[in-house]
Amino acid sequence: MIPWLLLALPLPALAVLDKTHGVSPTLQAKYTPSASGTWSCLDGSKEIPWSAVNDDYCDCPDGSDEPGTSACPGTTFYCKNVGHIGATIPSSRVQDGLCEPECCDGSDEEPGVCSNTCQEVGEVYRTKEEAERKLRKTGSKIRATYIAFAHKEKKRIEKLIVDLEHEVASRELEAERLRDIANRAESLSAVELEHKKQSPLYQSLLTHHIILKSLQKEHNKHLEKEKALGDILDALRTGYNPNYQDMAVLEAVRGWESLAGLPHINDIRKGEDSAEETPTHAPEVEDAAEGIWNAEQIEELDRLLKTDHISLLLEHDRIVGEPATQSILFEVTAYLPDSLVPHYVSLRDTVLSWLKEFGIGSGKSDASDEANQARQAFSDAEHSLKLTREEERTAHDDLSDLFNPDGFGPEGEWKKLDGLCLEKDVGDYTYEVCLFGEARQKPNKGGSTFSLGKFTSWNKLAEPGELEYYTKQRYTQGTKCWNGPQRSVELLLSCGTENALLTVAELEKCEYQITGTSPALCRPLEDENRKDEL
Repeated sequence: MIPWLLLALPLPALAVLDKTHGVSPTLQAKYTPSASGTWSCLDGSKEIPWSAVNDDYCDCPDGSDEPGTSACPGTTFYCKNVGHIGATIPSSRVQDGLCEPECCDGSDEEPGVCSNTCQEVGEVYRTKEEAERKLRKTGSKIRATYIAFAHKEKKRIEKLIVDLEHEVASRELEAERLRDIANRAESLSAVELEHKKQSPLYQSLLTHHIILKSLQKEHNKHLEKEKALGDILDALRTGYNPNYQDMAVLEAVRGWESLAGLPHINDIRKGEDSAEETPTHAPEVEDAAEGIWNAEQIEELDRLLKTDHISLLLEHDRIVGEPATQSILFEVTAYLPDSLVPHYVSLRDTVLSWLKEFGIGSGKSDASDEANQARQAFSDAEHSLKLTREEERTAHDDLSDLFNPDGFGPEGEWKKLDGLCLEKDVGDYTYEVCLFGEARQKPNKGGSTFSLGKFTSWNKLAEPGELEYYTKQRYTQGTKCWNGPQRSVELLLSCGTENALLTVAELEKCEYQITGTSPALCRPLEDENRKDEL
């Protein structure tokens, strides 16, 4: 009868709980009695007998003497969960008669109340963890290609900036040159211009222009004939039968192969066409005399033939320093007292108007076409310069954004996805999100497409550079709902091997939550291990 009587007694009466019951591994070393059999509260406020630890009575102000009971409010209990992973729960849930899912070993209740399911739970957990590790490993490899793309893009933009800087400098010089020509063309009379056009240099330029144009025309004809002849010989080379011993055909084929630097057709046939046909040697190039153009330079004849010879003539005058010959009538003001200048200008304008009525003018109006052309050329050059400068500024902005944690991530992993459009068909509608662009709602059965907003920010509740920062995108200022707010989207992203949208939900009126995956969020496992070590 005595053993059954003992079972009816309270737990403290039967045995004392293990003093480290409910203590986390990090605090295990602090639960050791002193040589005199006492123990100090973890906050150092009190010293109590070692026997008072885990006796279901709260002695310490910080509650550290009851790690395995619910005697002290505001404390925590640690479940060892052997076979799974440890967990911490509030002490208020210890010995409350309920089996806590966090404590799969049942240690939060008296023995026998809760079953130990840690082996089964641990196995499921480890299977899930392994699947997630494989997912991250595969995703991180894809992410590495995104990072490589960003570095390649960086080199491309840097080269583009250098090229644009050179182009800006070149266009600045050209614009300045055309400005000077326009200014001089506007001040040059038609008579003077016609006089300059009679110069042997200008006439020679026109003659060379005509000759070049004629030669280009003949050159193009010969190129067309050469191509047609080459096609005929290629057809003969690949189609003739060498077994017929037709020496004329054989010599023609051999000659064409030698001229074009091609391998003999029989050698290719013996090789079963296993390799691509490549010239056995480069066609011989004759040594060109100094200054003689090659075939590639001849292709630039179009640009040369479009040269404005009037501009060249005026530019030549500027370089040579030929003095302008303008009527002394327009320079008299330099010799008059200031008080007489207004009277002279009035008289001059009157005389000029009379001369124009009689068909006699200074000739300036006759030169207006040339001046307008020069001014238009200058305006076009200035416009091209402006566009090139804007392109250069855009390139600098793109380079600064490439590895910006606020934008495409510290490693540029999101640059590859800039403008990538993802879709999710949910029946009546197809939802489309163009990353860093715009989100849309497109009806599948006809109707209008609505904007759900444009990209405005990442997750504002996290710091740029942190993984959590890139798990949420906000798209706002979409089309206004009828009697409601402007449409908006919250895009929740997680690690995945594909860039895809998974679910769409309208949490509030015209406020959508879309979930999706992207390899850009699959950071290498080494990063996590390194963080654990730190």
